[in-house]
Amino acid sequence: MKISFQYITIALLVTLSVISGCQKGDLLSNPNVSAENSTVPVSLLLNHLSANLMREEEPVVSTVYRYNQNIVSNYSYYFGSNTYNWSNTSHTYDMIRYCNQLETQAAKQYGNTTNVYFALSKFFRAYAYIWLSQRVGDIPMSDAGNINKLTPVYDKQHDVYKNCLAMLDTANTMLGSLISSANAATKVDATGDVFGLTYLQWRKVINTYKLRVLISMSKRADDNADLNIKQQFATIIGDPVKYPIMAANDDNMVYRYTTITLYPPNRSGSAPYNNCENINQTFFNVTAAYHDPRVFALTIPAPAQLSAGKQVSDFTAYVGEDNSKSQGLMSNFSSDGKYSSLSYNRYMSSSSGANAEPYILMGYAEMCFNIAEAAYRGWITSEDVSNWYLKGIKASMDWYGLKQGQTVTIGNVDGSLSNMGTALVDINAFLADPNVAYDPSKGLTQILTQKYVAFFMNSGFEAYYNWRRTGIPAFSQGGVGVGTANNMIPLRWEYPQDEITYNPINYNAAINSQYGGSDDVNGKMWLIK
Repeated sequence: MKISFQYITIALLVTLSVISGCQKGDLLSNPNVSAENSTVPVSLLLNHLSANLMREEEPVVSTVYRYNQNIVSNYSYYFGSNTYNWSNTSHTYDMIRYCNQLETQAAKQYGNTTNVYFALSKFFRAYAYIWLSQRVGDIPMSDAGNINKLTPVYDKQHDVYKNCLAMLDTANTMLGSLISSANAATKVDATGDVFGLTYLQWRKVINTYKLRVLISMSKRADDNADLNIKQQFATIIGDPVKYPIMAANDDNMVYRYTTITLYPPNRSGSAPYNNCENINQTFFNVTAAYHDPRVFALTIPAPAQLSAGKQVSDFTAYVGEDNSKSQGLMSNFSSDGKYSSLSYNRYMSSSSGANAEPYILMGYAEMCFNIAEAAYRGWITSEDVSNWYLKGIKASMDWYGLKQGQTVTIGNVDGSLSNMGTALVDINAFLADPNVAYDPSKGLTQILTQKYVAFFMNSGFEAYYNWRRTGIPAFSQGGVGVGTANNMIPLRWEYPQDEITYNPINYNAAINSQYGGSDDVNGKMWLIK
């Protein structure tokens, strides 16, 4: 999967000449062409929608990685602060508008409402609504896109999730009816789909995403019988023919960086300032401390530790920074080489697009851990918890290119020395570590910890959302570095400013019913109560 940004730009310009929208999906056709005669190739619309997933999930340089407590910024000029200073979120109603237009054009160009573009539209709609709802709570859904209701009422989060789960089921069924032995391995749309997925892979993505959504609802699994959360999860696992899911990393939904479309830190021009970011101690607390060989591939040892005589293969040489400190202290300590940074060889060299792993939006490793968690919780009885747990770890190791007995070459912080030494990858020793070897008495913590590690530098805010739901692993809170109104990591974003400005009556009703009248970033939404 390779995004052509030139193609996206052309697609967007052409599409926008036909599509224009008022708030909440009021779509206007080209004023020079009647609506019934206006035609936009469906590939262009799909291009915008699929590219938009990447735009929503890929971080701006490293912002989301800081919120996921993978890295910390020690110098605000280049990388901003570590503060969770969340305010108004963006929204995804643009995706809903494009879904409306995709369906209109697909019906016109294919003469039916059962083609593949209708199936994909169901997925994109569900994704867009859940993306926004998990950030704020109740949202406009039933009336969104209705040009006769420009101030739509808010649907309860319960109803948003219920309807989105139904959409995903419909999308899977529609795709199932379109797949044959002749086209299962054929790309759905080679020019429009930036992920380059086949018919079967799209179906796997949809069902794997549904598993993610269902496990994210674990706090509501026992008190909302109408949602059938546990049963829906079990149904997918129990019927692989009707509900195919990812079978390996090859099924991952990814964006592939290249030597032209560089990995974000390099693309932003910040590669020379790699020492202005350090690895968060949250990450090393559950990797270096457990002899995890992924440390060697993804990070570098603290220079001061090497100066003191330690080898690059010594896990104790990998030291993380606490994001609750002030950046002034962080900067001083970083200048002294006290903390580790990202691997320059992997993420920031001129060939980092080729060296770095592709960016995962939805992946097989995460799915394995989701199934392990569901089995641990008793949602599915036919699956072995430890088996899926180990599959998830193996998938993550494979994704980062690590094999038992492999030698990893480790460079320095700015690329001036690409080989400071080597480290042996010993996955077997890692799996034997008492913190990692599966133990049912602490199984949930182990599953969620390894899922967090597998999310390193990918999957958007999923590491944060899993922490918000479970508290695992322990994130650093409080202190001047984290800084919210009451020194807590926020639990949500404020509503989009457009809602406050253009839909005030329904906005106020929503915050009154959910958060006591305050659009409070520390308020608990239905999903996590």
